[in-house]
Amino acid sequence: MNIPADLKYTQDHEWVRVEGDVAVVGVTDFAQGELGDVVFVEIETEGETLDKGETFGTVEAVKTVSDLFMPVGGEVAEFNEDLADDPELVNKDPYGKGWMIKIKVADAAELDDLMDADAYKAMIEA
Repeated sequence: MNIPADLKYTQDHEWVRVEGDVAVVGVTDFAQGELGDVVFVEIETEGETLDKGETFGTVEAVKTVSDLFMPVGGEVAEFNEDLADDPELVNKDPYGKGWMIKIKVADAAELDDLMDADAYKAMIEA
């Protein structure tokens, strides 16, 4: 299982890559494996400002639909439009081309509440 050391993680299996004052967000390799084949990603919150923990969209797989949660508060600045035509990018490349949103982070201190790779690995192995 792939758990990049340079990312932050949530208990809801989202990953976060910080790029200046922007956080790139997607679901982890573990999460996409649990979901199975992703067939649709719905994110209608672009341009909205949401709090940490609020739902920013859903991901639909063959057998289930899961909510996606904001890892930190801020404005949903961008949605990965490639997922509209190619949702299976979430399965093929969860940490690269399968990213979901970019957030303009409101409070960088919230990033400190996220797990590092070792803590995330320990959580999913527990």
